[in-house]
Amino acid sequence: MKLNRLIDGAPAIDIETLFIDSRQKVEKGMFFCIKGMINDGHHFVDQAIKNGAVCIVHSEDVGKYVDDIVYIKVVDVTSILTLTTDKFYKHVSKKMKVFGVTGTNGKSSIAVTIKNIMNDFTPCGYIGTIGIEYNNIHVTTGHTTPDIITLMKVINDMYQDKIRAVSLEVSSHGLDQHRTDGVDFDYAIFTNLTHEHLDYHGTMENYFEAKAKLFTNLTEDKCAIINNDDEYGRRMIDVTPARVVTYGIMDKATYQAMNIKLNPKNTQFTLRYENDDYLIETNIVAKFNVYNLLAIIAALHESGLELEAIIPKVKHIKQIEGRVEMIDEGQPFNIIVDYAHTPDGFIKIYEYAKAITKKTNKIISVFGSAGKRDTKKRPKLGKISQDYCDMLILTEEDPRSESVLDICHEIVSELTDDYVIIENRYDAIRQAIEMANANDTILILGKGDEDYLAREFGDDPWMGDDKAARDILRRYYLKEHTNETDE
Repeated sequence: MKLNRLIDGAPAIDIETLFIDSRQKVEKGMFFCIKGMINDGHHFVDQAIKNGAVCIVHSEDVGKYVDDIVYIKVVDVTSILTLTTDKFYKHVSKKMKVFGVTGTNGKSSIAVTIKNIMNDFTPCGYIGTIGIEYNNIHVTTGHTTPDIITLMKVINDMYQDKIRAVSLEVSSHGLDQHRTDGVDFDYAIFTNLTHEHLDYHGTMENYFEAKAKLFTNLTEDKCAIINNDDEYGRRMIDVTPARVVTYGIMDKATYQAMNIKLNPKNTQFTLRYENDDYLIETNIVAKFNVYNLLAIIAALHESGLELEAIIPKVKHIKQIEGRVEMIDEGQPFNIIVDYAHTPDGFIKIYEYAKAITKKTNKIISVFGSAGKRDTKKRPKLGKISQDYCDMLILTEEDPRSESVLDICHEIVSELTDDYVIIENRYDAIRQAIEMANANDTILILGKGDEDYLAREFGDDPWMGDDKAARDILRRYYLKEHTNETDE
């Protein structure tokens, strides 16, 4: 595309690539000097030019100016980046049905399931924590919400591949850093807001304000789908100019779940919508997943699908690996792998474990806490876990440059007993399995199916909690107990 079509008054030179990482090798690139938390793009202009930049967008003096390079000085590089990216990709998000999901917990489950069900009606893609998915493509990513250039390129790639709807997880970091400002959201979903990312936001109020940007940026013709049972959700209703529909269990809502029956392997409830009742049967479990399912049904229905078409689809929802994943290799006790890593997430998964475990049996929890992230939540995780569990096994969870032992000691700083520390995550999971009796419940929390452990100098491969549990059951537990039975 010609530069003068992207920036009024600029020369008519060809631009083939937009980029913000000066290390990226490009052809005819347009480099934006973005100021990040650590690095400032203004310091890497020479490297960007060496790697193919022909145009530099900057807000400060760049020192040396090179002949034949176009320099465009602006007041706010980030806002120009947003506008330029949208133009470069020909306003592609306006051509698609776009769902945005934000909140502390539930984003992945909701966004992926919207994509899976919508796909039966309109080709739909997904972008979020789990990766990028559309048609036969599945790519892992480093962020829940990619930078705006990557995000718009992926959406454009989807559109070129005949995708006409996309479901996005929208993180508070992404909103605060303007990564989604150029996306034209049609439906914005708010799940809940609880203690998380305070190392970045500082306070819950700042955290709320970051999330609120998704809803304050909506226009009146868009739709906000909000959890009415959440106190921050009720506040979100007041700040958005969009049309609002609500969902919930406790209070009256546009989409309300009633007469909920939670079972170990399925859930039933009555959906009330506009004074009509619909029986919902689904294979997903736990009360918090009822909230997620309400959000999914509301989003799909508001997008134009009939409830009668949606309801049969939720009966057998595809399992999302690492999200309340039941590990069943024939062992006589429950093993649940879940991505929960926040105080609220712990409470919700523990409440489910308590509901399916007899009082005479044990609940065993294996978990840790991420290094160099929100340290204030660590003792909260320990206290909540002790309130619900009979035994805690503390272990590594993305320690980065922190000592695993130090992190674990912070988690149990307010506890007295009923815990052990096993630094190696595989060994910790094995210990939980070996100490479990029939009808006990083991919870393996924090990583889900993630295939890495973040350490001081990068990521180490990790098989994932789900695969680790299955491997231990097959290699040790089942082999040993099969031999005992044979004898």
